[in-house]
Amino acid sequence: MLEFSLLSSGSSGNATLISSGSAKILIDNGLSYKQLNERAARVGVSLEELSAVLITHEHSDHVNGCGVLQRKTGVPIYMTAATQRHLPLSVGKLDPVRTFEAGDRFEIGDLSIHSFSVAHDAVDPVSFTVESNGAKFGLATDLGHISHLVRQRLAHSHALVLESNYCPEMLRLGEYPAQVQQRIRGRLGHLSNQDMSSLLDDLMHDSLQTVVLVHISQNNNSPERAHLMAQGVLKDHPAQLYLSTRDEPTPLFRVLGSC
Repeated sequence: MLEFSLLSSGSSGNATLISSGSAKILIDNGLSYKQLNERAARVGVSLEELSAVLITHEHSDHVNGCGVLQRKTGVPIYMTAATQRHLPLSVGKLDPVRTFEAGDRFEIGDLSIHSFSVAHDAVDPVSFTVESNGAKFGLATDLGHISHLVRQRLAHSHALVLESNYCPEMLRLGEYPAQVQQRIRGRLGHLSNQDMSSLLDDLMHDSLQTVVLVHISQNNNSPERAHLMAQGVLKDHPAQLYLSTRDEPTPLFRVLGSC
């Protein structure tokens, strides 16, 4: 069994909490220590309990809070060596940092973690699946292209966290300059509602239990549009569908392994 909560999702800060019987980890931390502490407490977790922080890439909304968090708790931080070399100076000194290569598997307590490369405008971006006791969690956010590798790694996940960043029409008609629009919709940018629904369709299976949509743009998307696209794929499937926000943590979702 696994439990997880999106403590925050969006350009103002990202942090995903995952726990099992013997480990509690964060994937990314772009929140201040105060914000992170308050949101973790709301789902019943103390930051002193953290076993590790895993970093997907070096953008500030994913790493800004890591330095203070480590200096206050001593939690080890895992990232690729290239990501470590390109961290913002504002993060400060990190020690210990445990480096891995994209594609590596490693264990933290009873959590089995598998990293994999994704397409994003960062130096060495990765994402993760996390497994424990037959339950599998898969994360696909901050990527602009859904590769065969992404589909392969996320296959058979019992819980999926999927980016649904923008509506192409809203982006096209919006106020963003052309070069910013190109970055967002490019192969190193973000996933649209249509991209998300295509990926969800590929990953659907009978034992899928939870789907959480994340990184929904305030300017170029709406929760209603993202929800409609995902629900159109799920139809009568019993998996629960939830949309995360930047201001509130999601509930603590429980994920069970297949029988």
